[in-house]
Amino acid sequence: MYWGIDSGSTSINVVLLNDEKEVVDYRIAESGCRPVDTAEQLMKDICKENCLSMKDTHTIISTGYGRRNIRSAQNSFTEVTCHAYGVQYLYPEAETVIDIGGQDCKAISLSRDGGVDDFIMNDKCAAGTGRFLEVMARVLQMDIETFSRCGLQATSPYPISSTCTVFAESEVISGIAKGITPENLVAGLQQAVADRVASMAAGFPGNVVLTGGVAKSDGIRQCLEKKFPGLQVPFEPQITGALGAALMGWIADHG
Repeated sequence: MYWGIDSGSTSINVVLLNDEKEVVDYRIAESGCRPVDTAEQLMKDICKENCLSMKDTHTIISTGYGRRNIRSAQNSFTEVTCHAYGVQYLYPEAETVIDIGGQDCKAISLSRDGGVDDFIMNDKCAAGTGRFLEVMARVLQMDIETFSRCGLQATSPYPISSTCTVFAESEVISGIAKGITPENLVAGLQQAVADRVASMAAGFPGNVVLTGGVAKSDGIRQCLEKKFPGLQVPFEPQITGALGAALMGWIADHG
């Protein structure tokens, strides 16, 4: 068995592969204040659910911000590398990965052999990330699930000129004072995020796969589909990094 653990800024994602390189199971949980303990519990849950034992484990590979803190991991790789391998496992024809997580956003150009040709990352501010959207949802007094769908009913999206969290919050508050509907405000925010992401990925190849927790936002996905025709989203977009980590373990054994 090959475990991949993605210890991210907001979630812990765990994937288990078998010797045939098939996904046996996966789990996702909030990182919390003890992400290492969370990862270990998720592994135990998977073993229990599938009548397995940790004694059958070949390799544990970690990735993500907290990858070096996973005590049980034999090795670790960057999230850029692991997302590349995870996406190409699911979509062999993929050329670019756009990953929008809780605290960063990255675009990855894939090489033909499953590696990374180039990448660009925004990890210095919350602009265009899940945290940005969570702050805006709070300003509009919505839960994140409602926020992700609210903009779909917009009739005239309210233009948001900044993706800086502080300035965008001021623009939203100003929009509320002007009587702009929540639907139009949300649509404007989602469009601003899509514009920033598209600008970051400009020049990258066009066969794009969208990953990360923000890929579950219906509004963001719809905005990005207009910019990247044929955009694909995995069945569970949060686990591609962990999947790639598990694959790195499998490759080490099988070549």
